[in-house]
Amino acid sequence: MNGAQDTTNTEVFVARVEDLDDGDVIVVQLDTRIAVFRDGDEFFAVDDRCTHQEAYLSDGFVEDGTVECPLHASCFDLRTGRPSGPPALQPVRTHPVIVRDGSVFVRTTAEAP
Repeated sequence: MNGAQDTTNTEVFVARVEDLDDGDVIVVQLDTRIAVFRDGDEFFAVDDRCTHQEAYLSDGFVEDGTVECPLHASCFDLRTGRPSGPPALQPVRTHPVIVRDGSVFVRTTAEAP
């Protein structure tokens, strides 16, 4: 997408299900940068910025519903956004993911984590 747009509480197409393998991530630039992860048969979306320091979670390792920040190894629960422990103390914002007719959509949210 070109440029940021007001997409609060709207569904935005991300990809076709078959285009994302287990462990894949795709970044969508909306009002903020959002990382959409596939972990097994589930899809999760979070703001793509670690709350500890400037690092993209999309560069991290995904396993069992968590993503590990590539900078200092903080892990975030992809369902809740909560960190498992230091150095990150603040959660990342999560976004609902909708899978419909073989397509993956993310619904952006304005709520803070």
